[in-house]
Amino acid sequence: MFEQFSRGYYLGRLYVEPHDDAAATMCREQHERVNRQLYTTGDGVERTDLPLVMKLGSQHFTVHGDDGVPADTLAVPRDLLEDHRFENPPDLREVFLAKADHAQQLLSVSTDTSENGPFWNRTH
Repeated sequence: MFEQFSRGYYLGRLYVEPHDDAAATMCREQHERVNRQLYTTGDGVERTDLPLVMKLGSQHFTVHGDDGVPADTLAVPRDLLEDHRFENPPDLREVFLAKADHAQQLLSVSTDTSENGPFWNRTH
């Protein structure tokens, strides 16, 4: 689903669709699998439900798992997609996934400290 891209990111292609919820979501099973493969260290018991940090265009946001989202789909709040054209969603798009250490760094400067905050750090 994601491949090496740079020191800070993996690159993937997901169907992106706008939705009216406050947080970005993806298929829970895939979210947990990506979390386990790319964000855990393998030391002891680790959570796989923590938000992933993704980037679409120039905007970073957290992504949570949701049973109602189809596989290979990223449901993104409409507010975040204001600068993106969607003629016939879902639209296959390149999405960046921050690597664990980069995600941790981005979260440390987050302007939204709520667990389910939809958007943060829009300019990084």
